[in-house]
Amino acid sequence: MTLHFENELAGLKEKLLTMASHAESAVTRAIQALTGRDDELARQVIADDMIVDQFEVEIDELAILMLSKAPLATDLRLITVAMKISHDLERVADEATTIARRSLELSTEPQLKPYVDIPRMAEMALSMLKEALDAFVNRQPAKAMAVVPRDKEVDSLNKQLHRELSSYMVERPSTITRCLNLMVISKSLERIADHAASVAEEVVYLYEARDIRHTGLGHAPLASP
Repeated sequence: MTLHFENELAGLKEKLLTMASHAESAVTRAIQALTGRDDELARQVIADDMIVDQFEVEIDELAILMLSKAPLATDLRLITVAMKISHDLERVADEATTIARRSLELSTEPQLKPYVDIPRMAEMALSMLKEALDAFVNRQPAKAMAVVPRDKEVDSLNKQLHRELSSYMVERPSTITRCLNLMVISKSLERIADHAASVAEEVVYLYEARDIRHTGLGHAPLASP
């Protein structure tokens, strides 16, 4: 491998991690806008979505250029995985935008209930994403695989919140609009956890050349100590 190509690989990884930082920040700020009823912050999250979109375009262009140089198999995996992770990160930022838009709608009405489950879901999903990215940086496929089954915990919280909000709508029809907005936010967080799990699966593929998607391996129950 030439020094120039090594520098290109390093640049690709650096751009991907910068993109990840923007995506994580977007989710954090969207939840802050919701809980703090901060419309200006919500609008900023929406406006900043184009930054993450541009990162995806740049990463794709750089990756395609590098693929044209017929890299070795290990480098080929890194380049293709970078493109896939970039797509997941762009979707994470899209979900943050959805949360910000819904928070703008929710801020026009009295708060329905204390926000407990939603910040907890956000914390869980962002923790998954951070650990998946740490596993990418530190070449730790086992750590990445441990992230995947945690997606089920976020799924469970999402379903629990949907059941609770459904009861609200039946008992108090005046809350329907607020409940629907909260359901959308909850679903967005569940999708962010899905994308974090997808990133973790790609990390396993990168370092072990194993595709664990749809195999159930990442979702196997943890062994008892």
